Amino acid sequence: QVQLRESGGGKVQPGESLRLSCLKSANIQSPYVIGWYRQAPGKERELVAVRTSAGKRTYGDSVAGRFLIWRDDRTDVMYLQMNSLKPEDTAVYYCNVRLIAGDNIAWGQGTQVTVAS
Repeated sequence: QVQLRESGGGKVQPGESLRLSCLKSANIQSPYVIGWYRQAPGKERELVAVRTSAGKRTYGDSVAGRFLIWRDDRTDVMYLQMNSLKPEDTAVYYCNVRLIAGDNIAWGQGTQVTVAS
């Protein structure tokens, strides 16, 4: 069973940067999508950024141009670099991996990101 381990959340001021990381516990043989979703209080969970096992990246409209998702090929850790953070980026960020075909594999436990003065 694949598990995801997240790290890197915290509190920063508007305009600052933060980096999240996600490590999956096992290899996945089938094509998959791994990435980040977030959920703010009272709101639905939304896409932040995902990357397919082939390297294609997709970003949510609200973070495009500010966030970058990439994978370290040596360690297989997936990173989310968040720049120019805004108070509206405040949320719990969840790492997720699913098959390209749609079957969900795992969610991480979530990490809190707070952007406030």
